[in-house]
Amino acid sequence: MQTLSLAAARTLHLNAQGLLTPPRRKAVKADVLGAIGRMSQLQIDTISVVARSPYLVLFSRLGPYDQAWLEQLLAERRLFEYWSHEACFLPIEDYGLMRHRMLDPSGMGWKYAANWHQQHQADIDALIERIRINGPVRSADFVREQGTSNGWWDWKPEKRHLEVLFTTGELMVSERRNFHRVYDLAERVLPDWNDARDLPDPASVQRELIRRSCQALGVVRADWVADYYRLRKVSWLKELHTLEETGELVPVNVPGFKQPAWVHQHQAGLMDAANAGELTSTVTTLLSPFDPVVWDRKRATALFGFDYTLECYTPAPKRKYGYFCLPILSRGKLVGRLDAKAHRAQGVFEIKSLYLEDGVRVSGRLVADVQRAIQRCADWHGTPQVRYDKVPAAFRAPSGD
Repeated sequence: MQTLSLAAARTLHLNAQGLLTPPRRKAVKADVLGAIGRMSQLQIDTISVVARSPYLVLFSRLGPYDQAWLEQLLAERRLFEYWSHEACFLPIEDYGLMRHRMLDPSGMGWKYAANWHQQHQADIDALIERIRINGPVRSADFVREQGTSNGWWDWKPEKRHLEVLFTTGELMVSERRNFHRVYDLAERVLPDWNDARDLPDPASVQRELIRRSCQALGVVRADWVADYYRLRKVSWLKELHTLEETGELVPVNVPGFKQPAWVHQHQAGLMDAANAGELTSTVTTLLSPFDPVVWDRKRATALFGFDYTLECYTPAPKRKYGYFCLPILSRGKLVGRLDAKAHRAQGVFEIKSLYLEDGVRVSGRLVADVQRAIQRCADWHGTPQVRYDKVPAAFRAPSGD
């Protein structure tokens, strides 16, 4: 069994995720679809203190691009939305991999309120009929009868109905307008789909989701498999051994790992170069809190020694780093995190705080790399004036080229 250094494991993981080298040309619309296909899914989140997460994940890989392309690909039926890792954009070809969840949403937890469905069946049926007759709807098309919302989960009844029908697959998101979902009947969004003809068997779906997870991760352990597509939290060791037997995975020994590890066949030919340091990541960029590289806390800790928790759901007095901290990826390492806010009307990209990880040496190259990454991100936001607040002194000086 070949030994793979931890640095090399990080390199192969970042290569699988499209974060090995900076983009060499200006992005085109097809690159958005390609990046999502490489990751297998793109998580959706609506927080917008900087660009919303799906846009930022793509920017980290593609550089500047037209954000409208994402919505266009959804409206063109090249992508669809569903609960995969969480709410995600997925390639339309993967619809069948999610269809069983729609047909039996009982295991979806809070994402499917069975009691609500039963209690409001008549209203839900009436909503479906309205859409059938009058066309697609948004949640905003319905007026709240009891005043204003008291929070994220204080949804008006129609919003709950729409979410139930989205989870069961009776409705799909046909497009987004100003990032708001537009719901239509699944039969109109995908008129050629037929469950009796097209639905894959559950066992083959499970195998394929495990394959996709391994391919997207590049380097995998059994305890990392379940998180990527939110599979059952059981040991998938047997399935990984099966993929090893078919040649899809190559077993490796990674010093420091207490569990067996494998490299996906797409990365296996790069192991020697990665081990020798001839292949390394040269990317420095800011990551979304919902980037696949960091969304599994256990994996990010094992691979990068980076313990990351998003603190926007933490009461302000208990936050250690900030509301919406962006991990800083630099040349194969997660070197720190920064709390940023884009003040779009003023053209200002505010760095409220910047923290480097323990043991990270503040070199001139690191500072210049991070400053340039911040400036590129600020320019893309249309907020070219960067304002530094609570940051190490070295980051206040102008960056070099």
